[in-house]
Amino acid sequence: MRKIKQAPILEKVLIEDYAAEGKSLARVDGKVIFVEGAVPGDVVDIQLQKNKADWAEGFAKTFHSYSEIRVEPFCTHFGVCGGCQWQMLPYAQQLIYKHKQVVDNLTRIAKIALPEIPPILGAEQTETYRNKVEYTFATERFIPFEAFKAMKAAGEEPKKSPGAGGFHARGFFEKVVEIDKCYLQAEPTNEMRKTVVNFAIENNMPFYNIKQHQGWLRNMFVRNTTQGEWMVNLILGYEDQEKREALFTILLDRFPQITTLLYTINAKRNDSMQDLVPQVYAGNGYITEKLEDFEFKISPKSFFQTNSMQAERLYQITRDFAELTGKETVYDLYCGTGSIGIFCSHQAKKIIGVEVIAEAIEDAKINAQINKLEDTAFFAGDVIDICNDEFFETHGKPDVIITDPPRAGMHEKLIRKLLEMEAPTIVYVSCNPATQARDLGLLAEKYTVTKIQPVDMFPHTLHIENVVQLKRTTLIK
Repeated sequence: MRKIKQAPILEKVLIEDYAAEGKSLARVDGKVIFVEGAVPGDVVDIQLQKNKADWAEGFAKTFHSYSEIRVEPFCTHFGVCGGCQWQMLPYAQQLIYKHKQVVDNLTRIAKIALPEIPPILGAEQTETYRNKVEYTFATERFIPFEAFKAMKAAGEEPKKSPGAGGFHARGFFEKVVEIDKCYLQAEPTNEMRKTVVNFAIENNMPFYNIKQHQGWLRNMFVRNTTQGEWMVNLILGYEDQEKREALFTILLDRFPQITTLLYTINAKRNDSMQDLVPQVYAGNGYITEKLEDFEFKISPKSFFQTNSMQAERLYQITRDFAELTGKETVYDLYCGTGSIGIFCSHQAKKIIGVEVIAEAIEDAKINAQINKLEDTAFFAGDVIDICNDEFFETHGKPDVIITDPPRAGMHEKLIRKLLEMEAPTIVYVSCNPATQARDLGLLAEKYTVTKIQPVDMFPHTLHIENVVQLKRTTLIK
């Protein structure tokens, strides 16, 4: 029988610098090592996972000494849950590394002239800032390796749990980390989840087993707004009215904060929600958020920025970068429910939103009505197909284009379309500076980057938003 070759371990390595995407950097005999789970200043043994000729990847297996910049994580689940990657760093240091990641990506990947990049705009509130959390229910709970090893050493067997609620364990799709308290969303979120778990266990309500594709209780989405509204959407494996009535009666009784309660039947093997129809059990089926004086309807499947307070600041920067005078036709691409375009509407002549998800466009139209906006129009479909000569003749060519694509960035065909459209100004909002940098390099054929502002939407995580202003090069004096 062929022996499995053990991956090598590099011993007592000093972590020298931050790299990107939550990984730090070390050098051993001239080779660059990207290390997960360590911060600059740590001395660790590195368990390699990839080992190439001039670079390698691994994770911190053993710590010999800790960096002086480390702080004690405030969450007992840190390092196991995976939701927060940087609680061991003071927030000011997190911002330094996030700013460095933006600078490195735009410099190394875009390879274009850049203006000075100001410090990242940090969040004033670094806990309970999320307005949306998704919990998973499962028949198996995750036991961290050290705890499992200690139990085995004591001759104990892990107790079989009838069910658990929390977050997916990283690398274990069938198990969840049973959370006592998550600090990212305000209470009573944790108490809601615990109530569902305890009531389900006490009443023999079956938790979902993803391996067997069996069980009733699958997921729970909790959303809230700065206006004090709360939405709960329970995802169930099949309809069982008796169980549902019993559970929902308890939820509404214990949590009068819930303004709308829904359930969604998902009999599929995957957790995708886009092809499912949430059913309203109580309330009107949506919640309303307010940014400045604008109101936004948030349906259970709507995309809305997950940090409302920072979203307002992000949109203010986007609007400032658009440099509107009241005469401009603004095209809002990847407009979702229309939030950015609507936020800019008072300073623009007309807002044209384009989004591939039809349900989001319906919400955008409703949001425009809520805010009493007349000079807006929203269209469902691919920008490449919609924005043709006939469309421009009807709605006018854009003076400003705002684009806010997903993490994968913009498709090359869309970039070619933007180069054809030749709007004087483009404002590019990105949640992934690496793909944004790639796209900026392609747009450099006709555009020059004139302003940049990183924004931290998600403290204690590695995620970054970045706003870039581009001007058509021929118009720059």
